[in-house]
Amino acid sequence: MTTKSPGETISILVVDDERSMREFLKILLQKEGYQVKAAQNGEAALECMDGEEFDLVISDIRMPGMGGLELLEAIKERCHELPVIMITAFASPDDAVMAMKNGAFDYISKPFNVDEIKSVIESATRKNR
Repeated sequence: MTTKSPGETISILVVDDERSMREFLKILLQKEGYQVKAAQNGEAALECMDGEEFDLVISDIRMPGMGGLELLEAIKERCHELPVIMITAFASPDDAVMAMKNGAFDYISKPFNVDEIKSVIESATRKNR
């Protein structure tokens, strides 16, 4: 992963099986000046990553097919330094521990506070600016 120069846009991949959540995050993050791509599941996310480089991945944990924890493992195998923020509507201590143990940057429960997720994203992408 390369360091972004001041004028370059941070690129974020949003992965969530709920279309409304993907759209919400995409609009929110684009308004903040980020370049955003969305995928509906883990498999689609990995396909996106084959063709593009991202500075951050935000992924739901529970999705049909490849879940967020499996996606996290696959991402960390490809690019250990890529920060991944996990989000979930079904917060469980086990999922949180597993996500953090597998290298997630942070773990956020839905519904989340917009300022909270913006702050976590800023922290996760700060080293690339």
